[in-house]
Amino acid sequence: MTDLSSTIPLCSPIEDYLKNLHARHQSCLDGSVADYIPELAKARADWFGICIATRDGHVYEVGDARQPFTIQSISKALTYGLALEDRGEDFILSRISVEPSGEAFNAISLKPGSGSPFNPMINAGAIATCGQVLIKDGQSRIQRILAYLSGCAGRQLDIDEAVYRSESATGHRNRAIGWMLRNFGIIDEEPTDILETYFQQCAIRVTCRDLAVIGATLANDGRNPLTHEQVIKPEFMDNILSVMSTCGMYDYSGEWLYRIGLPAKSGVGGGVLAVLPGQLGIGIFSPPLDAQGNSARGIQVCSDLSRDLALHLFASGSAPTKAIRITYDGSQVASCRHRAKSMQDALRGKGHRIRMVELQGELIFSTFEPVVRFILKQAPYCQFIVLSLHHVVNIDDVALGLILDLRNRLQGSGVEVMICNADKFFEVLASKGFEEQTLFVDDDGALEYCENKILFSILGAKDAIIKPVALGDTFLLHGLAADDLEWLDHQLPAREAVAGQHLIRSDEPSDCLYLLLAGSIEVYLPAASGGRGKRLDVFEAGRTFGEMGFIDGSARSADVVALEPCTYRALDRDLYDRMGRERPAVRMHIQEQLSRQLAASLRKANIEMAAFRA
Repeated sequence: MTDLSSTIPLCSPIEDYLKNLHARHQSCLDGSVADYIPELAKARADWFGICIATRDGHVYEVGDARQPFTIQSISKALTYGLALEDRGEDFILSRISVEPSGEAFNAISLKPGSGSPFNPMINAGAIATCGQVLIKDGQSRIQRILAYLSGCAGRQLDIDEAVYRSESATGHRNRAIGWMLRNFGIIDEEPTDILETYFQQCAIRVTCRDLAVIGATLANDGRNPLTHEQVIKPEFMDNILSVMSTCGMYDYSGEWLYRIGLPAKSGVGGGVLAVLPGQLGIGIFSPPLDAQGNSARGIQVCSDLSRDLALHLFASGSAPTKAIRITYDGSQVASCRHRAKSMQDALRGKGHRIRMVELQGELIFSTFEPVVRFILKQAPYCQFIVLSLHHVVNIDDVALGLILDLRNRLQGSGVEVMICNADKFFEVLASKGFEEQTLFVDDDGALEYCENKILFSILGAKDAIIKPVALGDTFLLHGLAADDLEWLDHQLPAREAVAGQHLIRSDEPSDCLYLLLAGSIEVYLPAASGGRGKRLDVFEAGRTFGEMGFIDGSARSADVVALEPCTYRALDRDLYDRMGRERPAVRMHIQEQLSRQLAASLRKANIEMAAFRA
């Protein structure tokens, strides 16, 4: 077998997608770098990073994802959360509204009469929000805001002092807003300290990766997926995400929500933070801005992400279920086929090459992405990966594309990807390029296929075929003396069966115990509607069948059919009783072997049950 660990591609299809997305937009230089704050004008127009962070803390990044820049207005959404925690929702709503303004981010926009800002995402609302953050526990407002944002990012952030001084030196319009807020009683003190806090807040230094992690924290009900710290109180998550949805992209917010469908916040430093609640966070960094003050390239990238990965909030349905229901390998759960001892010995120690992954729920990008990571991690140690769709209710085009991509890239490294329990998805999988021989009705058929392939690779086609056995080589009679075997050979005449012939039918009396000498037979339950139901066992030459009813005298509970021409012997109850009188040692040997066979079956069932409980 090829050493897969040295040949398997380490790159995920999701990483490849992000690299292609980055390349697709790399040459786009629409928009202009912000220059109304002199320090911001120093940013390079070609800086460009994309990052996705999942709810469980995995981060995909491409381009200038580690290039520091200042957070600017993206900080507004987070500081709003801190103010809510300090003052409570009712108090904050009495000072700051949550209505879209339809105006530019720096508009001097206050409600007639009350003087309250329209929402916390425009400058007037953000300055008012800073005024509601408490000075407490020996910490200033900016110290508490910096700690809060650092908790969301999962690392200690700092302030770009040069950008802060530049903001403060040119922030005359914001100072005018601050004094108007004081005039209307929206803030309760002289605004100088509040304004400086606001300028410092906007100058906090982040990276594109930080934005994605902050987004994942918001997606994860306020718990940072990297540090597992509960940074934002869960009861305020709906408040934060709501104002991001309706007001986060300024006067482009309505079209953004309509077309892209993600709560988001932009900043004039070139950052865009987007959130798919319950699933993931997105960070984009590209300094050139459009007319609304949003990153021009960031808008285009988010539009592609939403479309390509089906991330639109209102197209995602209910909260996603974890896609991996259970996983196990072929050493824990084998197929129903009971093989000859030589083949069992050949398979022993090779079961780990087969990995079964049972999936569940709705397969969309955010639920299938962890499956991609799991499979790529397992692939270097596998020869076969089987995806079971029995508990899957729906697969969207994005997840189908990822499954096909995985199949193609792993196939080139010697790993076969198969689908089982695929009946309701058979047509769509076939249309996407899955060959019929890789789609199985149930997991047992897929496991048997994998075991057969392993046997062929170990033994070769000649030795992997089912071979006839002598009477003394059957499990039941192995070890008997030659004269006892000769006596049994005369007492048990050979019988023949053609392919498809019933050897046992359910509800028949259990009057015989059978020894299979050539060929193979299948045991299955009858279907409620008639015909063939669930397969229980497959026995090959050398095995015994029909023992359960023979032991306890109950009627047959399953059908037994020859899969190919078979030769077998039948030990009936009369001979068994006579054996007790004439050959008691033989009967005792048979009883011991039956006990061993039943014990082995029980042990196998216990191992499989343990795998299903894991």
